[in-house]
Amino acid sequence: MRHDIEFDAEGAMLRGWFYEVDGASGPAPCVVMAHGWSSTKRMYLDRFAEVFAAAGLAVLVFDNRGWGESGTAPGKPRHEIDPWEQIRDYQHAITCAQNRPEVDPDRIGVWGTSFSAAHAFVVAAIDRRVKAASGQAPFISGRATYANLARVDNLVVGPEVFTADRRARAAGEPPTMIPVIGDAPGRLVGLPTPESREWFTRARTQLDPSWPNEVTLRSMDLFYGYEPARYLPDVTPTPLLMIVGRDDGLTGGTLAAAAFETAAEPKKIVFLPGGHFAAYTSAGFVAASSASRDWFVEHLTVG
Repeated sequence: MRHDIEFDAEGAMLRGWFYEVDGASGPAPCVVMAHGWSSTKRMYLDRFAEVFAAAGLAVLVFDNRGWGESGTAPGKPRHEIDPWEQIRDYQHAITCAQNRPEVDPDRIGVWGTSFSAAHAFVVAAIDRRVKAASGQAPFISGRATYANLARVDNLVVGPEVFTADRRARAAGEPPTMIPVIGDAPGRLVGLPTPESREWFTRARTQLDPSWPNEVTLRSMDLFYGYEPARYLPDVTPTPLLMIVGRDDGLTGGTLAAAAFETAAEPKKIVFLPGGHFAAYTSAGFVAASSASRDWFVEHLTVG
């Protein structure tokens, strides 16, 4: 029972899927979902949504603005990643879900992965409509992650490069674009780790051949200034689940585990064997999707 949907987010038309609960006797709890940095909903999100829907949870999945099937606001470029725009779009998606007759508007959960896991935590901290949150392989700190990526076969970019791009855009020039992944020595890419290249190459080939492998340079500037872990102490009393890859070398499994300690109860952390992308396939997917499903059922289902 999956339907194509679209909704306006202050001038950007966002598109996605709504999963209706089969045989529901009334409005159901709903999980709102989006993907991480530069990814599209076709890259495995349907598999998570199906697990949630089979457990009696309605699901609203959407592409981030400027990615996949979603549009942008007038005058804004495609393939730009602004974390605060994406956070507001989660809030628009919550409103869209609340306005559907199939959804109980008082039982909304948010789910995210990688960059959007950070958004799920921030939204849970600032929007009390959220009654449960789950984030896997979460992005924790822009500064720390940027420093980590700059050490992994990547061109180190200082603030003067971001400044030049801002000034050029203000003068009417098009935004500077960089690849998300690549292996050319000395060329700046957004995600330079070998596991990122492997995952995106496979996901594009198998799931979304239209994935563009480009992102604005400004997205890296905005990435650097995003510190979502500072919101973790404010998620309470909303129940918070964090799923962490023990060997996550992209956003940092150790960094995530340390940040988890700053959150107040109710909370739970689940560790998966493997790296940043372990949760999308095989045993990692089973463990991650089951943990999130059980968390949402526990905290969104009326006993």
